[in-house]
Amino acid sequence: MKINLLLIFSLIVQIHLFAHDGGHGDPLRQWELPANNKIIKANFISYENGEVWLMDGYHTIQNFQITDFTEADQKFIKTKNEFIHSLNSSAAIEVDSQSLSSFHWALITLGIFLLSFSVFKLIEQKKIVYLTHGVLGLSVILIVSCKNASTTKSSTVQVPANDVSLMQTFFKKFDGVTTHSDENYLYVSSNGLPDHDMMVGITNWQQQVPIKQDYTGDNSWAIPTHPKIAEHPLSTKTNLLKGAIAVAVNGIPIFNPLNNRGEDANAIGELDNWGGHCGRADDYHYHLPPLHLQDQVGAGNPVAYAVDGFPVYGKTTETLDEYLGILNSDGSYEYHTIAEYPYFIAGMRGEVVLDPKTKAPENQVYPQPRTQELRPALRPLRGAEIINFESTGTNAYSLTYRLDSKDYIINYGWENDNIYTYEFLNPDGTSTIETYKPRKK
Repeated sequence: MKINLLLIFSLIVQIHLFAHDGGHGDPLRQWELPANNKIIKANFISYENGEVWLMDGYHTIQNFQITDFTEADQKFIKTKNEFIHSLNSSAAIEVDSQSLSSFHWALITLGIFLLSFSVFKLIEQKKIVYLTHGVLGLSVILIVSCKNASTTKSSTVQVPANDVSLMQTFFKKFDGVTTHSDENYLYVSSNGLPDHDMMVGITNWQQQVPIKQDYTGDNSWAIPTHPKIAEHPLSTKTNLLKGAIAVAVNGIPIFNPLNNRGEDANAIGELDNWGGHCGRADDYHYHLPPLHLQDQVGAGNPVAYAVDGFPVYGKTTETLDEYLGILNSDGSYEYHTIAEYPYFIAGMRGEVVLDPKTKAPENQVYPQPRTQELRPALRPLRGAEIINFESTGTNAYSLTYRLDSKDYIINYGWENDNIYTYEFLNPDGTSTIETYKPRKK
């Protein structure tokens, strides 16, 4: 009995000592900023043109000048940045450089001790009770060894770079959508209007109607071409309620299935028959993955790309992880769709940079294109249902909604000089006209 108590005590002490030898310490790097007279804890994100971006434990991005740091930190930043650039061709899933953690070594040491002790006692006293200790020791060694072998294997997995040429073939299937790339991103340009009908089916409407957006040039959508697996994926239930989390292959952004109030936009009737609606800037976007595009891109091809660089596919019979995705044997990752909330991308599996001007849950991925605000934000029109939407000419549309069993029509469009005209037709034959000009950026 005394021997058993000693063994248990030894196990507790060793685990306690080794587990706290760096195992539960703060993983964030400490930075001294003499210029700002403060010390912060954060991870390095990037360094460019004299500016440094860091991410703290709450995934908040902070921006500093390189001269704000100590000489030692400046040297670390530059060295780290050069190392990151050297890995542009592919990204590895990083694990601890040690083949065994201190905690694992503690368990193995304990296992060897138990095994040796049991063998010695079996020989000396031939008591079967010590066989239990031996089996326990051998089990500990085997379990830790297998776990370490698994960890070592995962450290060799590479996240392959996206095939940019292949990605471009999907976007080229849609008129008005163009792409270009650099060493870090594939840029997707469009006018923000899909080639399918819109708005019909909305029963919870905030009186917005779709107009064009200037998603071109330096205001294009950016998809990383060298995605990396995130160490701490962001849950889309408590993050990213603002801005796009993916871009459909027809150039339309896809927002979080939750609106900025944290409600399932689909469940409360805010979305049309294609999973989209308009935001306050009259910008059309989806809140559901656009599975209706599958016919145009072909079966087995992605319908969108997430802003972390990973593709979004339709439904699958394969088992999905907690983020609604699959990690393939070659290190690539892909999201899939399910019929119920959260529908897709339950968590942002890849690394992303967050806009430092935003905070969770209404934070958003950076970079994010700007929308062109035109009309003032309007209130929901209770009880209204959109029953028809059609194109009536070049840059001209007509929307019909039903309220209290009566039909109302909005005819609107814009000219080359960007003057937008809205005609509101009432059931009694009266009408009003409003004109707007886009605000300067």
